Amino acid sequence: MTSPGEQLLPINSNGDVVLVRQQVRAVAIQAGLSLVDQTKVVTAASELARNALVYAGGGQVKIEVVRNGVRSGLRLTFSDDGPGIPDIEQALTDGWTTGGGLGLGLSGSRRLVDEFDLQSAPGEGTLVTVTKWSR
Repeated sequence: MTSPGEQLLPINSNGDVVLVRQQVRAVAIQAGLSLVDQTKVVTAASELARNALVYAGGGQVKIEVVRNGVRSGLRLTFSDDGPGIPDIEQALTDGWTTGGGLGLGLSGSRRLVDEFDLQSAPGEGTLVTVTKWSR
């Protein structure tokens, strides 16, 4: 369920990953993020969307503008019903991968945003929430 100002997008194909990138950039502009911060959050969104597609067979992302009283930002919540991550600490280690990539998706995404929360367990899917604040 989304409230006004939120968008919920499916991630079921490579085309969906492209649409997620486009929408995240558009909303980042609305939230007042600088060009550098837009690029960081779009890159993180691309990595997290691709992870949902590759490792879980798809999922969804909720995109929302958030405010903390002083500044605005962009919060992205990625969710999937995939196999889950058995060892979160290991999954956040640079270079660790169960796929053919560089192993920088989760750890790199964490470095690109201001707030990063990962919840997952085997058989329970994965929920990743990231926030990027305007400067």
